[in-house]
Order: sequence, then C-alpha cells, then structure tokens
Amino acid sequence: MAERIEDLTVSYMDEGIETTRELDKVVLSKGSWTTILFRYQDWDRAKADYGAEKYTIRRYQKRGGEYRQQSKFNISSRAQAQALVDALQGWLAEDSSE
Repeated sequence: MAERIEDLTVSYMDEGIETTRELDKVVLSKGSWTTILFRYQDWDRAKADYGAEKYTIRRYQKRGGEYRQQSKFNISSRAQAQALVDALQGWLAEDSSE
C-alpha cells in the first residue's frame, strides 16, 4: 500500500505486461479520506494492444500511515463519462442561478 497520495495508482503489471496503464489522475480531495479520478487503459491480450480509455473514481482511507482503497466507481466508456459530465454541469448551472 502507498504512504503518499502521489504514489497511489491504478497501474498494474502481470507477467511483465502492464495490463492496466494509468494515463492521468486528478486528486479530487485530500486528507484521511482521499478521492482520485484516474484515466487508464486495459491491455487487450487478443489484440496485443491497449483498449479504449476508461475512467475510475477511487476512495482511499489512510490508516496506520498507509492509504487503503475503500471503494471505486468505474466509468466504462466515453459516452458514460460524457453523460456524467453533462449531468454535473446541468446541476451546477441550476445552483449558480439561485
């Protein structure tokens, strides 16, 4: 487990292949509970190439000096990501007009 937020990643190696490649991350909140949005790709063994971009939101809790993943939400497609963005923008626009 990671001791620092900067060390948290979704990258994963299996038999010398990076089966999950982290492309970017944004720390949404810091503290004893940390939330991070990751952009990543999974390795497609059949195609011997990385697939489409995916996104995941992970929550970590720091206990005993180490961050441990507590929950995650996977956004499996660009369409789902766009729908999430559209919903949030709509809600935020409603809030700013009040």
